[in-house]
Amino acid sequence: MLEMTIDSIRVSPMNYQRVVILKEKGSDRYLPIWIGPAEADAIAVKLQDLSVPRPLTHDLLRTIIDTLGGSVQHILVNDLQNDTFYAKITIQTDGTTKEIDCRPSDAVALAVRVQVPIYAEESVLDKAGIQLDKDTGKPLGVEPAPPGEPAKAEPTEEELRRMSAFTDFIDTLDLEDFGKGQLK
Repeated sequence: MLEMTIDSIRVSPMNYQRVVILKEKGSDRYLPIWIGPAEADAIAVKLQDLSVPRPLTHDLLRTIIDTLGGSVQHILVNDLQNDTFYAKITIQTDGTTKEIDCRPSDAVALAVRVQVPIYAEESVLDKAGIQLDKDTGKPLGVEPAPPGEPAKAEPTEEELRRMSAFTDFIDTLDLEDFGKGQLK
């Protein structure tokens, strides 16, 4: 398990989806996780120390855990399968430790409320972690695709061979002719 901090919450200008950026403590490795707008707001509200008139869902969860005599020990982003992240909340109650499966966004929203460490498994960082160029600040790797969108991968030689007819056709097009003869 590697300890993480919350670097930022960002909004993609392409599709307005939110991403929480976790940063490995003592390293320049980052873990971007696409999250929903409600969870992004719940995390941001707490990070910015804003007050809301009524408790949010994660505030309610904290109150329930406290009322039942439990305490959150830490959260762990423990797996990544088919572009879906998985997490666990570790709760201690009556001398017993329990791990509860949850979405990473809910785990992080709870972690900021109870001020516990956020961890990620090395295997998750190996799959989805990115490093930034120290000079430009741009990712050295490829950013993961948002949920529901296919990941962009380099075409294989077989795919390039099958597309060669299209490439040949496109190469013969005269771009000056585009738009001529269209109905207005």
